[in-house]
Amino acid sequence: MSEDHIPHVQLVAQALQATGVPHVLVGSMSSNVHGVARSTKDLDLVVQADRVGVDRLFAALGGTFDLDPQASFETVTGTLRHVLVAKGGRFKVEIFHLSQDPHDQERFRRRLTVSYPSLNAQVSILTAEDVIITKLRWARSKDLDDVRDVLAVQGDTLDWEYLHLWTATHGTRAKLDEIRASIPPLD
Repeated sequence: MSEDHIPHVQLVAQALQATGVPHVLVGSMSSNVHGVARSTKDLDLVVQADRVGVDRLFAALGGTFDLDPQASFETVTGTLRHVLVAKGGRFKVEIFHLSQDPHDQERFRRRLTVSYPSLNAQVSILTAEDVIITKLRWARSKDLDDVRDVLAVQGDTLDWEYLHLWTATHGTRAKLDEIRASIPPLD
């Protein structure tokens, strides 16, 4: 994440703490912790909250972000998404509602609470395994690069049984195996 985006992410992290909205950071914010950090212009998070909880979160963010009034539909998990854009900037926050998708539920249950580097706040992030599974489902080029980086950094510490279960369920096991085989051994 670039230095000029840190205040926006700090504000979101502090608003999540202040409101107590159950959440998990997904996307590059989670993969950066488990793999190789890369720059990003957005923050993706999943929340477990009704409309009142989401409104509390929006209120806690104050006037720092503009809310797109039209919620959209996310196709992988079939959930609603709200988009916030930082005033005067290009930083975006995408807030997804926790869906009934079995993996969405499981990754939310398994989330880790960490002191995120540079944020001065506690946030919940995906486990390394759930970063891999999620990014294999999204399958964009940058997601597959993130999968490779997390695999390379985490290696044998990963729960391969869990990875194999979900990638078989989602039909992404062959892609996982292909990426894993492409990582040169460390000497």
